[in-house]
Amino acid sequence: MSPPLLKLGAVLSTMAMISNWMSQTLPSLVGLNTTRITTSDTLTQISPKEGWQVYSSAQDPDGRCICTVVAPEQNLCSRDAKSRQLRQLLEKVQNMSQSIEVLNLRTQRDFQYVLKMETQMKGLKAKFRQIEDDRKTLMTKHFQELKEKMDELLPLIPVLEQYKTDAKLITQFKEEIRNLSTVLTGIQEEIGAYDYEELHQRVVNLETRLRDCMKKLTCGKLMKITGPITVKTSGTRFGAWMTDPLASEKNNRVWYMDSYTNNKIVREYKSIEDFVSGAESRTYNLPFKWAGTNHVVYNGSLYFNKYQSNIIIKYSFDTGRVLAQRSLEYAGFHNVYPYTWGGFSDIDLMADEIGLWAVYATNQNAGNIVISQLNQDTLEVLQSWNTGYPKRSAGESFMICGTLYVTNSHLTGAKVYYSYSTKTSTYEYTDIPFHNQYFHISMLDYNARDRALYAWNNGHQVLFNVTLFHVIKTEDDT
Repeated sequence: MSPPLLKLGAVLSTMAMISNWMSQTLPSLVGLNTTRITTSDTLTQISPKEGWQVYSSAQDPDGRCICTVVAPEQNLCSRDAKSRQLRQLLEKVQNMSQSIEVLNLRTQRDFQYVLKMETQMKGLKAKFRQIEDDRKTLMTKHFQELKEKMDELLPLIPVLEQYKTDAKLITQFKEEIRNLSTVLTGIQEEIGAYDYEELHQRVVNLETRLRDCMKKLTCGKLMKITGPITVKTSGTRFGAWMTDPLASEKNNRVWYMDSYTNNKIVREYKSIEDFVSGAESRTYNLPFKWAGTNHVVYNGSLYFNKYQSNIIIKYSFDTGRVLAQRSLEYAGFHNVYPYTWGGFSDIDLMADEIGLWAVYATNQNAGNIVISQLNQDTLEVLQSWNTGYPKRSAGESFMICGTLYVTNSHLTGAKVYYSYSTKTSTYEYTDIPFHNQYFHISMLDYNARDRALYAWNNGHQVLFNVTLFHVIKTEDDT
């Protein structure tokens, strides 16, 4: 093959490789192929239309539960990841565009050469046809030279057609890349490009927003109890310790009430750390002895059952005075309807996300548990629910989001066995085990702020973490 043909062959070979590369690489770069990345999660994903799942299972240094949100996939962080991918994709497209521009300049130069060859070939073809019309001149040496030249050029005709097609393809590629670059640039400007510091700040802001959100997303169904975490070992076999679920984040005071009777002394600590170290900050001498261990601190006041009565007392820590007292009508007291462990635990006062509650039993309800919601100021009963669960068969109980959860025992092997929803006035039998490490529980109360169970376990003050299941409806839900 002559030198021009060798040059043309090299160009066409280069074009073939470029076309093959473009057909294989470009679709994957711009997302035109059909490959998709799949992900797998240990949790079942819920689409935005179905809602989010929010779990509370972690704990902070104080041993309190911290909620975790499992939100939809389309969040701010994933947008930032896509932003980085877009920037990388845009750079690749720009580099590819420059390479194609160089290739185009080189091929256009050779293309002009080939066009000249095309003109020569067409002229030779016309002459050849003229010569063939007159067979008498076919014997001349000039015909023989023309024949050889024509035979040499004839294979270039289909190659030329292919070259023209490839050149057109490159032009199309240039136009598509130009359009793609414009689209990617627009998307990048719309999303915005964030460096590490900006991304870090956004994560911090997201965490703040999440904490604010979780203050509102408090209600859910109990799914699991983990622990216990032993905070301290002190006092007698029976007692109570608690924090205020309505206190501010900076107020972490702890109150400590040892024994289930014959005592009026409440000890206060400024924090869990002070409680562990024994650094007492204040002592309160109540005007009445308490009965049982089922007291609760709520919005700065202590609510407790007055000894040998069904009277509930509201005592203010700030003023040191009794703010209200009221008899809980028909409620059994003084070991008439206690929990299985006894200890004058007839009336159990507790609080949750909804408000203040009293759990007790009456003769009218055949000794079965009665749930009453109380007015926190006047102690008036707002509404009551009669359950079918015998109070004497319950080990302990606590309220979460308006649902009463009852344990089957206060000893080893205890589990949450029964629940009653005040929202639906329905009950169900459950099977949520927890580890009764010290074999005897005489106090078990839920704290809505910490999302944890406070327990007095045979002279040990312990915490249990709880896992709640939440479904958060979106604007798309009807």
